Amino acid sequence: MSLNFIHTADIHLDSPLTGLEKYDGAPADRIRNATRQALKNLVKLAIDKDVDFMIIAGDLYDGDWHDFNTALFLSAQMSRLRETGIQVFIVSGNHDASNRITRYLQMPDNVHFFSTDAPQTIELDAPEVALHGQGYARSAETSNLASDYPEPVSGMFNIGILHTALSGYSTHKPYAPCSVEDLASKGYDYWALGHVHNRETVREENPPIVFPGNIQGRHIREQGSKGCTLVSVADDGKVLFEHCPLDVLRWVTLSIDVSGTEDAAESIDMVREALGKAVADSEGRFLAARISLTGTCNAHDDLLSNPDRWISEIRAIATDIGQQMVWVEKVSFNTAPPINESELAESKGPIGDLLRYFKSIEEDNEILNGFIEELKDLRKKIPNALLSEDDELDLGSTESIRSLL
Repeated sequence: MSLNFIHTADIHLDSPLTGLEKYDGAPADRIRNATRQALKNLVKLAIDKDVDFMIIAGDLYDGDWHDFNTALFLSAQMSRLRETGIQVFIVSGNHDASNRITRYLQMPDNVHFFSTDAPQTIELDAPEVALHGQGYARSAETSNLASDYPEPVSGMFNIGILHTALSGYSTHKPYAPCSVEDLASKGYDYWALGHVHNRETVREENPPIVFPGNIQGRHIREQGSKGCTLVSVADDGKVLFEHCPLDVLRWVTLSIDVSGTEDAAESIDMVREALGKAVADSEGRFLAARISLTGTCNAHDDLLSNPDRWISEIRAIATDIGQQMVWVEKVSFNTAPPINESELAESKGPIGDLLRYFKSIEEDNEILNGFIEELKDLRKKIPNALLSEDDELDLGSTESIRSLL
């Protein structure tokens, strides 16, 4: 059979993004409206691709968000899909379960929420698809919901829908925990997951298990292209899927190595080059950038003596390059001055004393052999693979100790 559908999750509509006020000049309205614009892009993509249906694997909302305008906006977008005959199938996630709007707003009749009491199967006639899912009855769902999902429906394309942390995703709260083996053992043809905000193909086939990521990055920890997954099933049953960007604002961290630069102006030129490349890679989207200068350089003292001046200059460069489409969220200087070891070795004080001591023992085999003896216990704890003859970490020879010194 021929089938195509959209798999999306973690929309977090109108995420409040608290804390933006502390950033001078932050485009707060643009950032807060980004999730709405991304949702509009999602709906437009579904209509343009003439998909059979859309799956939303949890977290439409962002916690107990009280503004009914948020829900009304969502309802209006779902109505656009209804006008073109596109049905939407949703499992509630941890954020939806704690949201009062979810419980009170009546959605258009093309929107179907799966039961939160037990796994539910919805069968479609054209195309022949069986969708299996269960939403969250409470925000902290800690049981393995997938374990009770039903057997696949014979003769149909079976899709499992679940909002889960999945084993191995330790950076996310372990809601609806389960393993890849738990999902694969169900015998479904595709698993549509949500909750993990980074796009991830957990399993390519037999069956594909996919996190589409969220549709719009909301802060500096959610970087890169954000969007949904467009899934196509060929007549021979082969499942193909692709990432479709939907974001209107993209977050990026630029760590710029300015090692060897002689003055601040030279370092700032490297920032200009890095910003130019980031703008080109953003594909016309508004860019929110965090910039860090690193490395050992003579420019260090110049940069640190007047950081406000250089931060202002970097922001001016961003405005020039980005044509009002770049916001520099933060600039940090993590450079270091170059070290002249010879001068330090001649200096008075503990550092000079230490360097002179190292120099004095380089040819003293008795002291070096003493080091080897001291390091015996450490050597016992190091894996054998690191102590092979081809490895530089040889704590049992005087030549190696000299090199380390």
